[in-house]
Amino acid sequence: MDQVEQQLNKAYENNLLEERGIKKTILDSVNKVSENAFQVKNKLVNATGAEKEANAGLAYGIGFGSGLLIYITMLIFGTMVMRGVMEEKMNRIAEVMVSSVRPFQLMMGKIVGIAAVGLTQFLMWIVLIIILFSALQLFMSPDTMRHIQDVQHNPAMSQNATVATNLMNAKAKIVGGAQWAVIIPCFFFYFLGGYLFYAALFASVGSVVNDDPQEAQQLMLPITMPIIFSFLILSTSISHPNSPLSFWGSMIPFSSPIVMMGRLSYGVPEGVPWWQLFLSMALLIAGFLFTTWFAGKIYRTGILLYGKRVTWKEMIKWLRRSS
Repeated sequence: MDQVEQQLNKAYENNLLEERGIKKTILDSVNKVSENAFQVKNKLVNATGAEKEANAGLAYGIGFGSGLLIYITMLIFGTMVMRGVMEEKMNRIAEVMVSSVRPFQLMMGKIVGIAAVGLTQFLMWIVLIIILFSALQLFMSPDTMRHIQDVQHNPAMSQNATVATNLMNAKAKIVGGAQWAVIIPCFFFYFLGGYLFYAALFASVGSVVNDDPQEAQQLMLPITMPIIFSFLILSTSISHPNSPLSFWGSMIPFSSPIVMMGRLSYGVPEGVPWWQLFLSMALLIAGFLFTTWFAGKIYRTGILLYGKRVTWKEMIKWLRRSS
């Protein structure tokens, strides 16, 4: 609809100009000159005043893509932890296992095992993407490679570029347009940190739930709401990485795994100062230690509790019990 309205408005505008004596040839020549008269570029300025040109499209793709991956994996793998704990409890497997290991060790084994599965999947995806990008040149003819080199040396030829040329140019922009040495390690850190932060909470819910899906959904709501809220403010953190909402969202452990990846898409220190990145990591580690302690207290009591409907209020009372 917007495209149709734009075409109609343009045609109406040209008709009015011609009625007032402006010929179409003159109008076309003016439009041709003014079409590329100005170019707008994105630049990031750090605290010292240094400028750096930024690719907004690439930054949005990296920030939104990595944030979306963390959002999905935290929900999927967290639910896997909860369902695994529920299955062990309802099949009375946990009763046999806690006779040999402590409940906290049993819970951490479940969390770490599923985390290893998630990391293996991510590593396989990354290796596959690197292989595909590296093998792209093997399927191109020598003429295509020469044409790509000509386009790189003479950007004016890009209008006649082939699909292969556009792919190679896109590859060059992706490889050289982001701080991958910072983004990739931070992605793995926030994936692991966010998963461990929430997986402990999901495990605690699974330990108190009986075989009732409705009960599990009610207890999961306070855990899933911060994850959903973090994803909602992800776009804001990409468009305005230094806004107050983006800053506090990247500091609070409940939302920092998703929101910080949106800010990191512009690089460090242009998008995120180093001290904010280290502070966010420290707070996420502290949050993981707290939720693990919190979930361990609940897991120890709930894993052997059957036939009783438990609320969050009652679970919080269990924290005052001594080991």
